[in-house]
Amino acid sequence: MTMLETRSVSKCYRSGRVPDVWALDGVSLKIARGCFCVLRGSSGSGKTTLLGILGALERPTRGQVLLEDRDLRDLSDVALTRIRRRMGFVFQGFSLIRRLPIGDVVTYPLIPRGVSRAERHARARRILDSLGLGHRITAESESLSAGEQQRVSVARALVSDPEIVLADEPTSNLDPINSREVASLLQRVNEAGTTVIIATHDENLISIATQVIQLDSGTVTACSS
Repeated sequence: MTMLETRSVSKCYRSGRVPDVWALDGVSLKIARGCFCVLRGSSGSGKTTLLGILGALERPTRGQVLLEDRDLRDLSDVALTRIRRRMGFVFQGFSLIRRLPIGDVVTYPLIPRGVSRAERHARARRILDSLGLGHRITAESESLSAGEQQRVSVARALVSDPEIVLADEPTSNLDPINSREVASLLQRVNEAGTTVIIATHDENLISIATQVIQLDSGTVTACSS
């Protein structure tokens, strides 16, 4: 079953001072439910933009995005927020809340869902232990290394048991050992039924993907599965 589909999606970033920049140009693809999908390509190929559009973080300039055959094009911002609650996001810039213990940072997405504080703490402990950060649960994000902050962002994406995980270079700030641990965790999450979509250059992640989409200058040049 198709989980996400794009039909002739293009994205233009406009500025009055420079020519229009088309980050995506006529992208059509299908991603199956339960797939481990990798978006690969050089810097500037459109990977991050496509990831944002698939995650309903951005609207395309032209074309359609469908989630389980539901066209997202005409949905309100409120409806798109509900859609995004079915997803977990790993941002390249971490986007962690400063001056909060990382246990609270990880479980922040659970607060609007009415999850009790005790349950939030238990979930934070489990996911942080699995990423080797259980001993830092009370530390603030500013005190962590870049690699530790990356792992916290992965934990936050997974803590709500999302149907879809979208990750932008989730291992880019990690040493080889931690990179393999994150890749293994994402693979286990995928094997449990979660659809995983990653923009990456990491060969460890590419090697375990069930679908690889190659992008170049905003277009899909190859798709293997």
